[in-house]
Amino acid sequence: MPKTNKIEVSTNQENIFSNIAAPAQRALLNANINSIEELAQYSIKELLKLHGMGKSSIPKLQQLLSEHKLHFKP
Repeated sequence: MPKTNKIEVSTNQENIFSNIAAPAQRALLNANINSIEELAQYSIKELLKLHGMGKSSIPKLQQLLSEHKLHFKP
């Protein structure tokens, strides 16, 4: 029987968060952050508390938000 992933990422989600490392993508998934709008509801401090979210992912996520005229919660 083929091995399957425990967490499946939808095609839409892969496109949105594909620029960050896999552990950070899983951290967002586990926190039910499935869109850019949902991401904007979090502060950087809150995101860094998520298991798997590293400091190197924050600038990439900030860039993603700014491309959509959004920003992290203060």
